[in-house]
Amino acid sequence: MMSGFSRLGALGLLTAGALLSATACGGGSGVSEVGATSDGKPEVVAAFYPLQWLTEQVGGSDVQVTGLTAPGVEPHDLELGIQQVTDLQNAALTVYVKGVQPAVDDAVDQEKSFDAATAVTTIPAGEGHEHEGEEEHGHDEVGYDPHLWLDPSRMATVAGKLGERLAAADAAHAQAYRDRAAKTAATLTTLDQEFTKGLTTCRSRTMVTAHEAFGYLADRYKLKQVGITLDPETEPSPARLSEVAKLARAEGVTTIFTEALVSPKVAEVLANEVGAKTAVLDPLESKPSGDYVSAMRDNLKTLQTALGCTA
Repeated sequence: MMSGFSRLGALGLLTAGALLSATACGGGSGVSEVGATSDGKPEVVAAFYPLQWLTEQVGGSDVQVTGLTAPGVEPHDLELGIQQVTDLQNAALTVYVKGVQPAVDDAVDQEKSFDAATAVTTIPAGEGHEHEGEEEHGHDEVGYDPHLWLDPSRMATVAGKLGERLAAADAAHAQAYRDRAAKTAATLTTLDQEFTKGLTTCRSRTMVTAHEAFGYLADRYKLKQVGITLDPETEPSPARLSEVAKLARAEGVTTIFTEALVSPKVAEVLANEVGAKTAVLDPLESKPSGDYVSAMRDNLKTLQTALGCTA
């Protein structure tokens, strides 16, 4: 998924970052100790936007949260620089999902990290499909679909587990973390109920997506996801495009979903071929114009229109 940056390169930067971190901590960099800011707040690194949002909600003003992936950058494309490796080494906790960013998977300190995928029941990568002509990528290495943040009910579970991890890292504010985790989980549970109600009665339950990022959403709300590709780095084969077009026609699909960070050209060609239109369904891999909850509600409205749902 990454270009120009091997795993050996990541490990090399990891060593360099650790050396720089040690130098900085002894040279008045504003970090009073590894894992804490000068005023004693735990430093927490979140690998990409949905995890950053969740960590900010649960951590509140008691932590300093740093997002590892800049807005507008496709998380799968992340290449770690020395500063980012240093951030990882200095963090009291790193929040990530193993299988999304191989460079992060290699660089995190397992004793100071929280893999959100360990908090929930995962589903198989690519729903078990084998797409002819497509290369295997990082999702296959972990054996499951890592896009768990697109199911609010699973995110609610992650919030609770994250609250416990932060409480363990910063006992002085343990109850505050647990309280915020419970409040965040309640917000996510409400969002889950909105999706359940909004997607109960629909003319169609098949969504054709640019890549297979919405497996958890489909799993939770009894939809059928058909991804043009397994991941945003892969070009679909002619055979795969023909297969998806045939299915779209057979099931009366009226909308092909595109993404903000991925070129819509292939989806547009497919839509023209089957007489459908396109619409953006946000996989929330980067910061949206609002926040996680508002973007998910926008996704719900987009799905309801495309699938012909009546609440």
